[in-house]
Amino acid sequence: MGKSEAVLSPSQAARKVWMGLLAKSEAALLAERLGALDLPEFEWLRRPEVGGVMVRGRMGGTGAPFNLGEMTVTRCSLRLATGEVGHGYVQGRDKRQAEQAALVDALMQGPRAEEVRDAVLAPLEAAQTATRTARAAKAAATKVDFFTMVRGED
Repeated sequence: MGKSEAVLSPSQAARKVWMGLLAKSEAALLAERLGALDLPEFEWLRRPEVGGVMVRGRMGGTGAPFNLGEMTVTRCSLRLATGEVGHGYVQGRDKRQAEQAALVDALMQGPRAEEVRDAVLAPLEAAQTATRTARAAKAAATKVDFFTMVRGED
């Protein structure tokens, strides 16, 4: 069984969801939502750094993997004074967004998890859902239905 096929515990699965949400969030919205919270002090384990990763793909989701191309990412790690460690990985070069993602990750592992979920993650998820819905509606508006009329000939 490969790493991607490993069974995740409920806490690991929940963390995977919020890390994905933070990685895909709009930087300005994340900053706005975090601004409403009283943020704790932290120490850097790894300051934000910009690098590249190879993006891999598969044809049809089941074919042999192939290298699609490179993508720029920013990552960092930090530790709260209470001991929780947070990691942030975001697409692009926004060091502040990576820091904010790491802060949310660390806070979600502590006693303030419900507060952070309500103040930050729920609005981010709602915004992403609205964006997906708008994109799907725009795509549906361009959909063409092709059909064949039966002319009565055999």
